[in-house]
Amino acid sequence: MGYSQRNRPVSMTEVNLIPMMDVLMAVLTFFIVISMTLSTGQNVIGVNLPRTDDGAKPSAQDAKAPEPLMVGMNKQGQIILQNKPVEPSQLDTQLQAYFQKSPQGVVVFQADKTLTYEKLAKVLGQIREIGGDRVALAVDVQ
Repeated sequence: MGYSQRNRPVSMTEVNLIPMMDVLMAVLTFFIVISMTLSTGQNVIGVNLPRTDDGAKPSAQDAKAPEPLMVGMNKQGQIILQNKPVEPSQLDTQLQAYFQKSPQGVVVFQADKTLTYEKLAKVLGQIREIGGDRVALAVDVQ
């Protein structure tokens, strides 16, 4: 008696997922490294920014805006402009020059998260007196 087609064992085809997972991990690692290098942005040295869960997304109009002026304040209360400590009078001079050069310019204020609101308000008031009506407070978005 011969065997019929029905009695033969059926072999299941297998898909080996390990090589595909290796490729996906390599691609994922590549994109993580690239995104980390592109997102470093401009930061003031020695300033630990507070974090927030949800940040504002940049609009298309922001792409045409002039380069923002980065003003920082470290945890000792020193004002930092272009990564150099400055006196309040020097900040006034630099702000006036910046706003004359680019009237639509934006000041990005990076303050250490340990500072009191009183110190922040003092510098923000100084910026407003010069004519800085477009001031952004920088936070670290996770």
